[in-house]
Amino acid sequence: MSWDDDSDADEYGEQRRARTTGWQIARRVLGYAGLLTGVVALAVGAVFAVNAAGIAARPGGFSAPPAHGANVALPPVIAPAERVEQADDRLATTEEPAEVSGSAASPMPRVDPGWTSRVAAATGIPERALSAYAFAHVSIAEEQPECGLDWTTIAAIGEIESDHGSHDGAVLDENGNSRPAIIGRALDGDGVAKIADTDDGLLDGDVTWDRAVGPMQFIPSTWAEWASDANDDGIADPNQIDDAAQTTALYLCASGPMTSPEGWRAAVYSYNHDNDYVDDVAAVANEFASAAGSL
Repeated sequence: MSWDDDSDADEYGEQRRARTTGWQIARRVLGYAGLLTGVVALAVGAVFAVNAAGIAARPGGFSAPPAHGANVALPPVIAPAERVEQADDRLATTEEPAEVSGSAASPMPRVDPGWTSRVAAATGIPERALSAYAFAHVSIAEEQPECGLDWTTIAAIGEIESDHGSHDGAVLDENGNSRPAIIGRALDGDGVAKIADTDDGLLDGDVTWDRAVGPMQFIPSTWAEWASDANDDGIADPNQIDDAAQTTALYLCASGPMTSPEGWRAAVYSYNHDNDYVDDVAAVANEFASAAGSL
């Protein structure tokens, strides 16, 4: 408001500030108060509208974390004793027992192949890869029950990273080895992280830059720290799906419990520092959980 609104001309024809009465002052104070009230009301309305939209798109409002992974039951396993009994039955009916000699010698539990077959058909995950993800779930649940990681998250990462070991025409052989080995692009800073060689090219064949390796795409320095020999063959190999899946489980659980949305997201974010990546893993993991749950 301008003082000119309350002025008139003096005897010289020039503008003169009019006298301001107590009533005029009161009116102005009330006017400013009304304007302030209106602005506050508009702001409150805008906040309410935005939060309403947020709640519609994301139940729980903007304070709620975005999508996170599923929590599915532990895959059923065949204990070593059961495997010995099954092997004995096979030995009793075969004419050449030497061919299956030692087939039940491993002390490790084995995921029920019937479960693997059914879930693979429902999810589209190759059986050899699924057995590795499921075994990693079983192993981490035994070693770190407080973590809460399940096979759907490991499988989702496996799909996004290498399509379960089949990227660019590779295949997983019966022993779980990726043939040929899956090697990522050079991490030379050109649109990717810049990581100089850390393994003298031992894993990735590059003595200048590091490259992600295997079906779960570990960089050599990370593999050196977390490598696990899941199939108990004496070699921790990032190109072998059992080793890679179990190492993924160990790495994720190192971030802390994954039993809450925040904990789950923090763990997957540690694998790849990209929130879009975390959302993608969540979406795929939930698809696998839904498909398996429908059985």
